[in-house]
Amino acid sequence: MAKKKSDKVKPQLVKGFRDYAPAEQLAREQMLTRVKEAVELMGFLPLQTASLELAESLLGPHYTEDSLAELFGFRGPEEVDMALRYEFTLSLARYVASQPTLPLPFRRYQYGNVWRVDKPGPGRYREFMQFDIDIVGTNNLLADAEIIAAMVSTLEHLGIERFEVRYSNRRILNGLIEFAGIDEKTGPDVFRVIDKLEKQGHDAVVAELGPGRTDQSGDKIRGLQLSEEQIAQMERFLKIADNSQHNDDPLDRAGALLDGIEESQQGIGQLREIQGYLKAMDISLDKTSVDLTIVRGLGYYTGPVFETTLTDLPDFGSIFSGGRYDNLVERFLNQSVPAVGSSIGIDRLLAALLELKALNLRDCTSQVIVTVMDKERIADYLAILHELRSAGIASEVFSGNTKNLTKQIKYADKVGIPFAVIVGSDEFEAGQVTVKNLAAGREKAQQVDDREEWLKAEEIQETIPREQLVDYLQNRLR
Repeated sequence: MAKKKSDKVKPQLVKGFRDYAPAEQLAREQMLTRVKEAVELMGFLPLQTASLELAESLLGPHYTEDSLAELFGFRGPEEVDMALRYEFTLSLARYVASQPTLPLPFRRYQYGNVWRVDKPGPGRYREFMQFDIDIVGTNNLLADAEIIAAMVSTLEHLGIERFEVRYSNRRILNGLIEFAGIDEKTGPDVFRVIDKLEKQGHDAVVAELGPGRTDQSGDKIRGLQLSEEQIAQMERFLKIADNSQHNDDPLDRAGALLDGIEESQQGIGQLREIQGYLKAMDISLDKTSVDLTIVRGLGYYTGPVFETTLTDLPDFGSIFSGGRYDNLVERFLNQSVPAVGSSIGIDRLLAALLELKALNLRDCTSQVIVTVMDKERIADYLAILHELRSAGIASEVFSGNTKNLTKQIKYADKVGIPFAVIVGSDEFEAGQVTVKNLAAGREKAQQVDDREEWLKAEEIQETIPREQLVDYLQNRLR
């Protein structure tokens, strides 16, 4: 029985989710291909883990119903609590722990969708794609340098020329708390305030370390109520960390200021080691730099941390970031398995590439359309189609319900197909084909108003012998 109109389902998306039109998805695939090429050149191996994980894998063995509700969680068919993954790192840790014969260090990359129950907003979705690279099973700082080198290589492979990978070490900040005489429990709150330095500026950070401040909207931001002496020590660090005010090595400045603070000195020594590896790998100093104010992942990262900003698009924030995490695999094993990695937010990076014109949107994969003017000769058109595809030329035959050539060409123009093959009865009898350069035609149409002049333009349309079709198209497509 046919449904009434009122029974129709409204075509709407779940809140916080989105579709990707062909043009966007083709651009994403193009970008992912380049990223995979870059990391595979450095020996990273592909890994795909399950989208669903057990709740205790994601949250630890002492999770509660409330914490499960913070994920896309539910009770599965076997009455087992599970949830959609919200990142790849925990899945990687679970995989490594379950593979006792896995050769270490394990260099892996993974990409795919993750899901988070965050409040949706402009550019913020509950389902999004990430691309991660990690090296698991070594505390050798060469691995950290390799991650930074992979970040640089990947961005260069994507055609991005102006960017900076900044890196620091959480140990330096941990020692800073001791240097300033701040209670260790207050440390994470101090780090959160320091993390606002780039966006809010020096004065706002100092105010939040002390009595607090009023932001631009008029809201009161509570301060940490540090003493004047503690704030003065923090200001000394912020000044020596500001590379824009100095020409010397920031690690020299930090080493002198934090002299005698063992935790910080260890962190400084680790960064010097990483610098040496990067120099030996000929990684450009113009694209990597030490930034002592980087915070990242409180309670997660244990050593070096890194993040990437685009020089021409500073408002995009960090588009490729990570660090060393040496404790995560312990959730599954009674032993430490050190690891270091970095992650790309695919949609943010894609938006940046389109803004920088490093990628072009296109609505088609076909390079050629074979038009159909005579349905009685469909077998001949399909023979042409087969010949083009066999030669590696991406092609499609017009499968609509019209033999009107103008409408077929309009379709090809609309989706951006660059060439059309036209064969009518006269061409079949003469053993010829006509090739229309639609891409050149679209470009010429923007330059001239006179249609007759447009039709006479060189390389817009040409009739050639049938046997020359493949060679002709291959030369034009190059």
